[in-house]
Amino acid sequence: MTGTAPCIGFIGLGNMGLPMAMRVRNAGHRLSVWNRNQDKTAGLAKEGAIICASPADVLRDADIVALCVTDHHAVESVCFGPGGLAGVGKDGAGKLVVDFSSIDPDACVVIAQKMRDAAGVRWVDAPVSGGVPAAEQGTLIVFAGGDAADITAAQPLFDAVSKRVTHMGPAGTGQATKVCNQMIVSATMMVLAETYATARHAGLDVDRLAAALEGGFADSRPLQIFGPRMAARNYTPRQTAISIMAKDIALGQKLAARAGVATPVSALAAALYQAIRARPDIDFSGDISELVELYEPEK
Repeated sequence: MTGTAPCIGFIGLGNMGLPMAMRVRNAGHRLSVWNRNQDKTAGLAKEGAIICASPADVLRDADIVALCVTDHHAVESVCFGPGGLAGVGKDGAGKLVVDFSSIDPDACVVIAQKMRDAAGVRWVDAPVSGGVPAAEQGTLIVFAGGDAADITAAQPLFDAVSKRVTHMGPAGTGQATKVCNQMIVSATMMVLAETYATARHAGLDVDRLAAALEGGFADSRPLQIFGPRMAARNYTPRQTAISIMAKDIALGQKLAARAGVATPVSALAAALYQAIRARPDIDFSGDISELVELYEPEK
């Protein structure tokens, strides 16, 4: 690393990645970025970020590289596809990759080992919770897996985007923790959708529901963030996609099956998410608050 202020790279500038990268730049770090859709780099370029032609160029330029992409297939592409991180070879020795993506824990372990073998890269899996509002505010919660020394080395990055980092164990444990998080969140979102539809059809003023429940046992961040959107049936701008939640709860089913644990509630929620694919009136890639349309088919 270069002195006390590492150069940070960021790959993946979606709903979460873009505000996270902006937080890094605003913290004063030299920032190199790459995104599949280069249009999303324009705002960072205006703030002085270096726009790279490939993921490999980001790794060559930076000491710490953050990833924030959709799934493990996207992580594999960034690492091993054309222009991928692994292509830097010995130039990657000792550098650190921090993966904020939410992916299969088993895939994480394999990818981390392959990157160590191909380029000598250190790897921390660091999925986050808190959604777009926390990404914008720099208050994400991080579940970290990897070597303790590597997590300490990543602290300048974590300081810019998060309010708490918990080291859960070796590689893959951060991802497994996020899967547990998403089992709770995905089922909660389904219940919120049912609740808002029920309240509306029972004659309640649903615009007042989140405020009425605030501070009680039913309160939660999902309720306060997505409840008003369900009440208004207004699903833009997208905060997190139904498809992402469906992917995450499917990972929960895989983790539970491997552990030999029965999860009937999560299994039902997972089936409900997959059934949305057959609903032409609901955008599977749309905002999670659109789940309320499962129970309110009439506009």
